[in-house]
Parts: sequence; C-alpha cells; structure tokens
Amino acid sequence: MRTIKVSCAIIEVENRVLAVQRSEKMKLPLKWEFPGGKIEAGETPQESIVREIREELNLDIELVQALKPVVHDYPDQRVQLIPFIAKMTGGTLKLHEHRQYRLLERNQLRDLDWAEADIPVVKQYEEL
Repeated sequence: MRTIKVSCAIIEVENRVLAVQRSEKMKLPLKWEFPGGKIEAGETPQESIVREIREELNLDIELVQALKPVVHDYPDQRVQLIPFIAKMTGGTLKLHEHRQYRLLERNQLRDLDWAEADIPVVKQYEEL
C-alpha cells in the first residue's frame, strides 16, 4: 500500500482552535480536519506545513510544538499524518479549497465529524 506523508497544523487563535471542512469535491467529502497537506520532495514537515497553510488559508503561522505522528490506513492509501501545534502570526483567513471553517474551544473538537486520520490527533491535543 502506498504511504503519503502529510503535515497538519492545529492552529490556535485566542484560546480557540481552527478546524476546516473538506469540500464536496475532495476525498473524504465534508469531513473535518486540521489543515495541511502533502509533504513535497526535499521538504521538511515543518517547511511543508508553513507552505500549505499559506497556500490553503492565506495565513502565516509559527510552529510551537510537534505532536506524535499518526499512521492511518484508508482503503486506497496509507497516510502518515505529522501534526504540529501552531500560532497564527499574520494574514487574513481565506479558504481556497475547504468548504467552511470553525474556531472551537478545545472541548468542542469532538463535536465534529473528523477524517479518521485526524481523530488520534484530536485526542492527543485534548490530553495536553
């Protein structure tokens, strides 16, 4: 099975956390996730997540802490998800790929219908 390395960011904004909903056209349509994307060849996970957040959300972030990577097997591929906690440092939120976003309290995260690979990341973050 093919493994795809993906970075994601748990972006904290004034004691709340940014979650984004996948569009109807994306794989896993309408599932919620922490924003991020594939790590390109020659890119570190840290470089990848900063680039992806700028491209997808028009935001600048500062990485605060790395969390434990998660491996999840979907029917067609294996995803290695490398999560980071980040703070927003600039930009104006603009969705380029996602359907909608929410800024949630930490205890509200489980209320969303998360993509399966993101569920262990939600649990890790809640336990901090």
